[in-house]
Amino acid sequence: MATHASALKAHRQSLVRRDHNREMRSALRTAIKNIRAAIDAKDVEGVKKQLPETVSLIDKMAAKGIIHDNAAARHKSRLHASIARLS
Repeated sequence: MATHASALKAHRQSLVRRDHNREMRSALRTAIKNIRAAIDAKDVEGVKKQLPETVSLIDKMAAKGIIHDNAAARHKSRLHASIARLS
């Protein structure tokens, strides 16, 4: 365990960041799961409503470094391809 004050503070900060990043990744997975469910149900209106929100969330997570830029691009590409097949 750390003994210096700065190391103790850094450890506390890492715990807070870990919890925040975990919540953000969970929200991202939920959003992707919901839009995929709408695509599978062929709910065009629901998909059009959820797409901007989901893409925005993916971009935010990539900008914050929670997911990699290439992972974000892959998620968006696959969502757009699925939607193109839908319509």
